[in-house]
Amino acid sequence: MIALLRWLRSILAAVLNGVAKFVLLLVLVAGVLLVFSLARGDGQPDNMVLTMDLRSSIADSATGPSFPLANRPVTIMDLVFALDAAGRDKRVKGAVIRLGGGALSLAQAEELTEVLKRFRAQGKFVIAQATAFSGAGMGDYVLATAADQIWVQPKSDFAVSGAGAGTVFLRGLFDKIHAVPQMAKRSEYKSAADMFMEKSMTAPDREQLTAVMQSWYDSALAAAAPARRLSKAQLQAAFEASPQFAEDARAKGLLDRIGYDDDALAAATGRAGNGAKSVKISDYIKSRDSDFSTAGANIAVVEAAGEIADGTAQNSLLSGSSGIASDDLSAAIRQATRDANIKAIVLRVDSPGGSVTASDQILDAVKKAQKAGKPVVVSMGGVAASGGYYIAASAERIVAQPATLTGSIGVLTGKVSFGGTADLIGVRMDEVAVGKNTLMDSPVTPYTPEQWAALNHEADVIYQDFLGKVAAGRHLPLAKVADAARGRVWTGADAKAHGLVNELGGFWTAARLAAQLARIDPAQMAFRIYPRPKGFLDGLAKLFGGAGDSVKALEGLSTLMHLPGVQGVVEAVRDAPRRGIELRAPNLPRSFGN
Repeated sequence: MIALLRWLRSILAAVLNGVAKFVLLLVLVAGVLLVFSLARGDGQPDNMVLTMDLRSSIADSATGPSFPLANRPVTIMDLVFALDAAGRDKRVKGAVIRLGGGALSLAQAEELTEVLKRFRAQGKFVIAQATAFSGAGMGDYVLATAADQIWVQPKSDFAVSGAGAGTVFLRGLFDKIHAVPQMAKRSEYKSAADMFMEKSMTAPDREQLTAVMQSWYDSALAAAAPARRLSKAQLQAAFEASPQFAEDARAKGLLDRIGYDDDALAAATGRAGNGAKSVKISDYIKSRDSDFSTAGANIAVVEAAGEIADGTAQNSLLSGSSGIASDDLSAAIRQATRDANIKAIVLRVDSPGGSVTASDQILDAVKKAQKAGKPVVVSMGGVAASGGYYIAASAERIVAQPATLTGSIGVLTGKVSFGGTADLIGVRMDEVAVGKNTLMDSPVTPYTPEQWAALNHEADVIYQDFLGKVAAGRHLPLAKVADAARGRVWTGADAKAHGLVNELGGFWTAARLAAQLARIDPAQMAFRIYPRPKGFLDGLAKLFGGAGDSVKALEGLSTLMHLPGVQGVVEAVRDAPRRGIELRAPNLPRSFGN
């Protein structure tokens, strides 16, 4: 027995000795890397021009916890912080932006315009270059007007003309296949239900869409005309001439130079001076990433992008969540609330809404942060409507861009029953349950009259609760909120007139207000981004915990998504109400002109 114990002790000692040596090796490697990093700096040249390709769609902010080795796409908020750092970086002389793909919404363009103005105010230059302005929408062009020069490829299309939107209506199809849609909405402007219930656009929906398009158009003219030294009438006349060639647009004062992408880059590096190098903005962000979320932060930036859902996101090492998980976002707000160094919170919202219970959980976390003495300022991205507005309602200040889609204070619930569709093709669907309303949400049979009445009562209660929370949070009479609600979508410019938004502007406007509320010198503002990134071991645990299932799912999904017509069906299913009451805004296609 004694010999066995000695043998076990020797084994344990050997294991511990091996672990100690491995830990020591890691410390030595980390030390060598640290010394090498300090000697090398951030690896960027002493004279550089940043390049940004904004021809593809770009998310407002990271959708879930990030991992240092993940190669996630650059977001709008990444550009906000990176260009602020670049403005103070003496090595950065300017920037070149590739545009023209029609990917930028007008609200995103307004956000980045503010960022580029700050950048240029530090003595930097900006050149915008487009292969063509091929879309009718105005987002790309408005951002281009924030540059020192606009270059466009010869004989290319300039199609910028205005704003428009549309949707598909499925009621006629449902009638043909004996499907029964039953949707309860509060109220007449809550048009997310209309694609299922109507055969064409309703009068209230046409009214609100027309108002949104006009507001976008007016905002674009107001931003671009002075930047191009044109009157609004001149710019409007130039837009009315589209589609036109780049040379025609240049003659009207809309552009500065005709040239290719390499010509614009050569002009930029030449302007930067001898030996200037071009550096992708993504590489610059990676080299300066630690500067954008500092340990000595006094303002928390909590990012909330995507649809709002209950629970927590199950992320693997190489992927992120696709929206706002209520547990995760609430935890991030609570984490910022507990941090004694954090004096204020900027909640960045880019969301069309989603689950009522998830939205309410997040709003509760915001209120508790305020009760703990942390003022909250909301910075709205391209869309902060329905549930996206719900989670913002109690903030001390709400800041939105003129083109931000917000409001949509209303609720939606219901289902589509396909039992009759199955009968058409000879399929019999049968069900059995214990409990009177167990199968109330079944996609086979419609609601009974009693169930329909109960559903409408639930919608009424949630709607009134939503109105009350907005009235209390915005310090407005309930009657005024009720008039601005009814499910109606507003632009930021119009929402301000109704008291739903305090001030027009972007992230830096919200940050300034947060600093004022917390009595922080604006020159001393330092930010920490929440949720905080997961550590290496957490990432590995996630990877090995779900990698196998993720790979199998991705293989199947990749095959499925390439089948003809699947994408359209997926979008329709995505827009259908889930179980229970929803706070979700209608889908307004940016590609039609935002």
